[in-house]
Parts: sequence; structure tokens; C-alpha cells
Amino acid sequence: MNPRVTKKTVLNQPSWRVASAEVEAFVTELGGHLSPVTFDRRSRRIQPYQVAPWATEKMDALFTPVETVLRGDFFCMPFGVNLPPYRGEKHILHGETANARWSFHSLTQEDGQICLRLRLRTRVRKGQVDKSITLVDGHNAVYCRHVISQMSGPMNFGHHATLKFPDEPESGTISTSRFAYGEVFPEPLEDPAHRGYSILKPGAEIKTLARVPTITGESTDLTRFPARRGFEDVIQLLSDPDLEVGWTAVTFPKQRYVWFGLKDPKVLTGTLFWISNGGRHYPPWNGRHINVMGLEEITSYFFLGLSASAKKNPFTERGIRTACRLNAKRPLVVNYIMAVAAIPSTFDRVKRIDLISGGVRLVARSGRRVEVPLDTAFLRSRG
Repeated sequence: MNPRVTKKTVLNQPSWRVASAEVEAFVTELGGHLSPVTFDRRSRRIQPYQVAPWATEKMDALFTPVETVLRGDFFCMPFGVNLPPYRGEKHILHGETANARWSFHSLTQEDGQICLRLRLRTRVRKGQVDKSITLVDGHNAVYCRHVISQMSGPMNFGHHATLKFPDEPESGTISTSRFAYGEVFPEPLEDPAHRGYSILKPGAEIKTLARVPTITGESTDLTRFPARRGFEDVIQLLSDPDLEVGWTAVTFPKQRYVWFGLKDPKVLTGTLFWISNGGRHYPPWNGRHINVMGLEEITSYFFLGLSASAKKNPFTERGIRTACRLNAKRPLVVNYIMAVAAIPSTFDRVKRIDLISGGVRLVARSGRRVEVPLDTAFLRSRG
């Protein structure tokens, strides 16, 4: 017997609920945003994702749905601002997948798994996107799948996972799998004349997250956050395509847990860091979007949209794809796993994530190890 479908208004947005013994998640009808999500719901109730502070406010019609809903993780296609149009296609900020209304398809439960399936018929470039959010008994994880079908031509895309850090300096420590190249967004991200402020040096190469150049001539450590209050910045790392699994992790030592995301680096070729700590003083941000970091697994040239990502750019010149050519006869499957793991007090930061039988092993810089039940084969499955 399939479970009863539950739809309720959560933080001003009609949302579908999906839950296992370990995880409860809501997915908004508008834009398909995944949040709130509660991990370890029977005891600690960990809620790592950001929900915009204006979520329950009445928004001006000038703002896009993605800006109005803005929460948790959502799938963007095409990823970014999408200006100028691409061959006559006028895509909204982060695409229809992050802005349009999704339709319910099914909610099924079998073999220890519960899966919510939603569907979107796109209009700007006609096609279909099927979203699956799966929870597995015994796993503190969310398995996300998007299947893009009936479309042809270049497309950039990605996940937009956005975390809210505890309001203490350097409460979280960020680490990633090996990357081939990293760069600060090549233009000034914010303009003080328009009440926006950034601190990282535009176009600076990133060899280590621990030392990134700033406009002051000094360097800053991006592995520790919250930091740099009053600034908004973006960087992108290009994943090493030779890795079997790419990962991004945040260790919260005081809260005694790690959040981490896993991907296939041949499908999602980069990681964009959106570092948002009160650097925007124009609506709807108004200086109140603080202690937030987007750790966004993408195939895109920064957030510049389809036009910039589909053509030759500095990343493609390094041999890294920033767009994928869709084939109407062969659906593209994009899989992504987000998970949480409890850690001991001596676990300082994730040094590496190893694949093991039945899951993964998180290895700390301190040498401590934590094994996490997980289905990593999901990353390469096609459903």
C-alpha cells in the first residue's frame, strides 16, 4: 500500500511531505525547493538548510519565484542569471525548474524506501523534467534524481544546496574532494554604489581554500565560516574528473555533526560557493541574509547562464565541460546525495571520504573515522 500524500503550507509555500524514520523533508510546489529538511528526526532533529528571512513576507511582484521561495536545495536548469537570451530562449533566473509549479506524480513505499516523484513540463525549451526525492530506512540522507527528457541542445544545470551556519564565528569547517582548478568570480560581484559589497579579488586563482586573495592585498581562509561579515562573494572549483566520487563537506564540531554532498564529477563538473554574509543591502536582502553558504554542485560557467556556459569560456579551455548537449532520445540523469553524520568531539574536519561496502567512511584530519550507511551506487544509476 502506498502512503497517503500529504501537502501543506510550510513557511508560506504549499509543499509535499516525504518522511522516513530518520528524515523528514518538504518540497515546495513552486520551484521544487527542498526544505525544511530534518535529519536524525527521532532524536537530535538536525536542520542544516537555509530558508530566506523573507519567506513569510509579502513579496513585490518584481521578484522571481526562486527569489521569493529561496530555501534549501533546488535544481536549476539553466543555472544562473541567463542574460542574454540563448538563441531566442529567454530563461528566467535559474530556469523553470527553480521557478515553475511542479505536478505531483506519485508517492511510493517499498523495500525500505519511500520516494516522492514530481514532474515539470518545460515551456521555454519544450521537454520534461522528472524529480525524485528518495529516503531510505536507516540512512540519514536524501537521494535526489532529476531526469531531463525530450530536449535537445546545450544546457547547463546544477543543484543549489544552501546551508545556514550557527551564528558563531567559524562554527563550520568546509572541505572538498580534490579539484583541478579554482577561481574567484572574474568580475566585481557587488557594487557599493548599489549597496552591495564583496571582498575577494575578482579572477584570483584558488590553489587552496585556506588562502584566497582579497581586494585588500591580504588573503582569507574560506575553509572557516561564518567569516567576513558584511560581504557577498562567489568562487567556483572545477572537480577533478578522474575521481570516482566528488564530495563537499561541512564539519560542525560544536554541534557534533557533518553535512556532506556526493556527486558524479563527470555529470556535475564543478562546485560553486555562494558565500552570503550580509553583503547585500538592497531588497529583499536588506543586510539580513547572514551566515549562509551555498555549496552548489553544477555544470556551468559560474552563474552566468546558458549563453556563457554553452560557448567557449575559460573553463572549457581547461578541458572542463560547463554545459551538456541534450539528446531528445536519451534522457540525462542527474543524481545527487546529501547526508548528515554524527561525529565524536575529536573529529575536527573531513580530510577525505572513502567508499566502503554499504556506505562511506569519513576520515578526519585528526585521524578519527566515522562510517555512514549510504547507497553510493545511486550516483551512477539511471532509475
